[in-house]
Amino acid sequence: MKNHYSVIIVGGGQAGLSMSYCLKERGFDHIVFEKNKIGHSWRSKRWDSFCLVTPNWQCKLPGYHYPGDDPNGFMQKDEIVKYIEHYAKSFDPPVKEGVEVSKVRKSRSQDVFELTTSIGDYTADQVVIAAGSYHIPKLPKIAERLPEHIMQIHSSEYKNPESLPEKSVLVVGTGQSGCQIAEDLHLAGKQVHLCVGSAPRSPRRYRGKDVVDWLDQMGYYDLSIDEHPQKEKARTNTNHYVTGRDGGREIDLRQFSLEGMQLYGRLKTISSSHLEFWDDLKQNLDRADAVANNIKKSIDAFIEKNQIEAPTEPAYKPVWEPKEAVLKLDYEKANIGTVVWSTGYQPDFSWIEVPVFDGKGYPGHDRGVTGVQGLYFLGLPWLYTWGSGRFSGIERDATYLADYITARKKVSYSNAWSIVNEYLLGS
Repeated sequence: MKNHYSVIIVGGGQAGLSMSYCLKERGFDHIVFEKNKIGHSWRSKRWDSFCLVTPNWQCKLPGYHYPGDDPNGFMQKDEIVKYIEHYAKSFDPPVKEGVEVSKVRKSRSQDVFELTTSIGDYTADQVVIAAGSYHIPKLPKIAERLPEHIMQIHSSEYKNPESLPEKSVLVVGTGQSGCQIAEDLHLAGKQVHLCVGSAPRSPRRYRGKDVVDWLDQMGYYDLSIDEHPQKEKARTNTNHYVTGRDGGREIDLRQFSLEGMQLYGRLKTISSSHLEFWDDLKQNLDRADAVANNIKKSIDAFIEKNQIEAPTEPAYKPVWEPKEAVLKLDYEKANIGTVVWSTGYQPDFSWIEVPVFDGKGYPGHDRGVTGVQGLYFLGLPWLYTWGSGRFSGIERDATYLADYITARKKVSYSNAWSIVNEYLLGS
């Protein structure tokens, strides 16, 4: 292997592979460093029954749109891994698996980037960071107050109900992972105690179509971060909870309660052998329903404006309401043997020693282009649109960056030749 490349891509997931496809298409000399194995996060950080929450037709990697016979279905974990593996086989990217990049910095003496890796040092004219942003699982300090005999895992470590002790389970957090894991445990017959947060929910189907189909038709997935009403704040918003399980359905926590799942407000503190909760369960359930209803109203308005023929549906009616707020629970008496912390991740770009980050460690960029020439990011949530961190929008982002990288290379060559020409004219 040589030690200098025109472009080095850090990360061999769907973002890094997409970037490699676009660069290979343009004849760029490049290499991809992947710390683990292609598809690692899908393979190792998802539970056994995990599946996509967006339909398969939205899987649009560059040069390799979903090839299966179920475009309206939802690929399960193993199918997602195969999709990524088959994508890589389709164009044979220059990927080096099992290579960790521990440092990226700009050379002071040369206009190149220097990378320290587990197989040696490399340099590159340009670098694309395609390592995602879900790096360090967030575990609240309050977790330290639970006794050692209670098993504690982050949602990224959960695999299946059988891997947990034969006791009740407390799930903290109701984003996509928390709700889907709670459902997985509930369907397996586990007694689930769920701390309900402020995450919104989405309908699955409405007026004859999957909601994703409607939103796509309405142009929502083309909305850029600059056009979004919340601007930069959209990047930190919690995803709506819904599931693609068993062909796709809504997740209605109220229905789960009727079936025996115990719902509480957000976890407030842990003292002695008691869990204490905030009195916000009703508020959080109502707010999630309001978001789902607003999505339906926007679809109604779109249907009416464009005079589209579509079946009507009755308005949503809550099937359960919390009567009295339960603010305390004795976890020993409740026989809780496991706590699943579905509390998200935090990014860790500390290994990138280039001054492009804000006070929270998020890179400043415009569509992935940073303020330091030659350094780019790809695959971050809302890098440009909602689909930037997903299979649906990565093609647009990778193509944009590949074109930008190509243009910059042409400019640098042009500048170099103009200097030569000055010398030639002067001789």
